[in-house]
Amino acid sequence: MLKVQHLSRSYRGIPAIRDVNFQVRRGEIVGFLGPNGAGKSTTVKIIAGLLHPNDGRVLFEGNDIHRDLTRWRTAFGYIPEEAHLYTWMSALEYMQLVGRLRGMSEPLIREKAGGLLRPLGLESWQYSPMSVYSKGMKQRVLMAAALMHDPEVLIFDEPLSGLDVLSARLFKDLLRELAAAGKAVLYISHVLEVVEQLCDRVIVIAEGKVLADASPADLTRLNQLPTLEKVFAQLVRQQDTRSTAREMLEVMRMANA
Repeated sequence: MLKVQHLSRSYRGIPAIRDVNFQVRRGEIVGFLGPNGAGKSTTVKIIAGLLHPNDGRVLFEGNDIHRDLTRWRTAFGYIPEEAHLYTWMSALEYMQLVGRLRGMSEPLIREKAGGLLRPLGLESWQYSPMSVYSKGMKQRVLMAAALMHDPEVLIFDEPLSGLDVLSARLFKDLLRELAAAGKAVLYISHVLEVVEQLCDRVIVIAEGKVLADASPADLTRLNQLPTLEKVFAQLVRQQDTRSTAREMLEVMRMANA
């Protein structure tokens, strides 16, 4: 359904991503992992139509998304890492805005807004300005807005950030239901235990290049390591964090001269 082909993008001559290739099929949850500065955000912005690549293209059902961004934006939903919302609005007003921008009828907007905010525990808050919402509540509003138009492709960037235990559990179950309904899901997270539980495949990117694309089980088996976290650390050549932590502790303990 969604294909990323030979994407490259540079900023002032410095490569951010180089020849990035992968695909997300219907009914798949694909984890997209990488250390900070690896190229994840650049890749996602290109997929979302917010950036143009220097080379390569993104295909949705065989068509280049940048040739018809309006059609593409009706087909995908996106939860960004940072909850940038119009905080003077209430959750209901924001959902109404999203629905109108999507060209939905007012009766359908009212039905869907209520039907999505209610199970997310926001019904009693739907008329309050989002300036008084917690981070987790704002994240839940973004979740509801991303689902409003029944998208075919969903991109979730650190969606569990700020969520309490029950909301996080609901989101995990929702992710599985979306995949079972044939949606294609690209899931970006640093919480590798959750990625290992939920994702059918995992793409690892570092220094702008894709280093691995396989199921979590295959990655751990092929690398002869017990967990995805250890595989990730090996693939991106992560420093010995235990030794680094000890070094920091020694510095902390230094006495004044």
